[in-house]
Amino acid sequence: MSLPLGDTGPVSGILLGLVFGFALENAGFGSSCKLTAQLRFQDWAVFKVMFTAIIVASGGLYLLQAAGMVDVTRDLFVPSVFLWGSSIGGVLIGAGMALGGYCPGTSVVALFSGKLDGLLFLFGIGLGTLVFNALSTQLEGWAWKQVGPDSLTLPQLLHLPAWLVWALLLAVLLAIGFLTRAARAPDAGAMAAQRG
Repeated sequence: MSLPLGDTGPVSGILLGLVFGFALENAGFGSSCKLTAQLRFQDWAVFKVMFTAIIVASGGLYLLQAAGMVDVTRDLFVPSVFLWGSSIGGVLIGAGMALGGYCPGTSVVALFSGKLDGLLFLFGIGLGTLVFNALSTQLEGWAWKQVGPDSLTLPQLLHLPAWLVWALLLAVLLAIGFLTRAARAPDAGAMAAQRG
């Protein structure tokens, strides 16, 4: 199954990219302040939007699988986890996001929103990609050496039914949404009192 409109080529990617970019821009992710505020636990919008996307996509995938429209074993590729490469790569991309205020996707949104720092961040991504490419043969021996779970989904890894894992993820999203909303309520009241 391929969406939208059965296309698996560039048109599908462009359409989905435009929709995703539009959603990111409307969520305010074209601003580097948004991501750095999330990393300081001051603004939970990034977590809420991205985690909601995970919940919707995984829930939709679960429903399509239950309806027999998607066969996870045939239609989806689940890569193995390379512990060293994933850990160090995660630290490096996290550091880059903390310093630059963007992830790769939001830097493109920033650029097309007219922000120069988005262009500079993309330049850094390109430079980092060239450096990695030059060193890849030296790095792949240890980066790929320690293989973790082999092609397992989260339900398989936890030995739980897919619907239960999805329900637990939904509970996490709702709990974070409730806790961060409650934390902002006094600030809104204080601002209203100051205006009055």
